[in-house]
Amino acid sequence: MIGGVVLAAGLARRMGHPKLLLPLDGRPVLHHAASALVDAGLEDVVVVVPPEHAALAEAVSGLPVRLAVNPAPEEGQAGSVVAGIAALSPDAGAAVIALGDQPRVPRAVLVGLLECYRAAGKAIVAPHYRDGRGNPVLFAASVFPELARLTGDQGARRVVDADPGRVALVLFDMPMPQDLDTPDDYESLRAARPPV
Repeated sequence: MIGGVVLAAGLARRMGHPKLLLPLDGRPVLHHAASALVDAGLEDVVVVVPPEHAALAEAVSGLPVRLAVNPAPEEGQAGSVVAGIAALSPDAGAAVIALGDQPRVPRAVLVGLLECYRAAGKAIVAPHYRDGRGNPVLFAASVFPELARLTGDQGARRVVDADPGRVALVLFDMPMPQDLDTPDDYESLRAARPPV
């Protein structure tokens, strides 16, 4: 089974208000990010939220996802990765880690990661867009112990960088899916066409 983790416990300091709740095509940003993993066929999707999370829970209501709490989101993204990995089903042989503020990841990217993982047998599968390596990233269960030891605000990047030999890159001839950090990012996302 391949699970999913959506990192949604960030403090939105640059945006100034809860960016994951902003409406995009009639649904909250977080709903788009979580539903992309569900629609790609991931069987156990965990959304990592901060301690005060009622509004975020409402944003993903109706989706077959579970919530996991990062008790100290102010300490950085690594805590959300740790909480998400810990909450996955013991049956998860791998997991895709996605960003809650990246609502327009095309389905083709997720499908491409899953297909490469099954074919290449690498422990980590990452997308490489026209503008470089990005998210989401798939990690085999053999890497979970390393993810569980992360600290700080770097997220899982240092695990990916630790051993290039175990990483498969999937090339996508498209720009990196936009994330949402500023009001200008939001306006750009609203103006863009939804991905296929």
